[in-house]
Amino acid sequence: MSDSDNFIDEVSDAVRREKLFGYIRRYGWIAIVLVLLLVGGAAYNEWSKASSRAAAQAQGDAILTALDAPDADARLSALEGVDATGGAQAIVEMLAAAEAMAAEDPAAAADALRAIEADSGLSNVYRQMATLKRVLLTASDTAPEDRIADLQPLLAAGAPFRVLAEEQVALAELEAGDRDAALNRLRALTQDTEASSALRQRATQLIMALGGAPEAA
Repeated sequence: MSDSDNFIDEVSDAVRREKLFGYIRRYGWIAIVLVLLLVGGAAYNEWSKASSRAAAQAQGDAILTALDAPDADARLSALEGVDATGGAQAIVEMLAAAEAMAAEDPAAAADALRAIEADSGLSNVYRQMATLKRVLLTASDTAPEDRIADLQPLLAAGAPFRVLAEEQVALAELEAGDRDAALNRLRALTQDTEASSALRQRATQLIMALGGAPEAA
């Protein structure tokens, strides 16, 4: 390769380097900003996760402290002072309902459960659990027709407590004098793959106690 060719190559390299440095000087700040955004986003994400864990731990500690109180009244009072949100608040209110029952205050327990049912911001799992617990809690003071009406939303396909609600509806139907409807519902439960073995056994025993056959003729 001649000297002139070497000179041209060196000049070309120098021009390319100069252009590269020019691009860096002109646009390098963009890369710096992007790096800062990535680092800042990662730091904020970690801070947010740590804050959520700390808040959840604080709620859990407050609940455990409340449950360590010496009697039902004290536990109920402590639970009412727990600062919780969302699903944690639903759990606190259910625990408060249980303590109200232990303190022989079923009206307060039912009110706590109704508050969960009425909270549209909660998942249906919590709301339907509260409905089922309230129906069980107030069964002796509620007409069977009203219990059946309250449980209707829980009977939808895919509902989390459907089979338990079916059992309670069958009991309400029996109390209302509709033996055939109750037997049909109980027979369906004995064949329901979503029902636990204990529930299927209870349904079978009740069918036999009513003088029916586990399977319709």
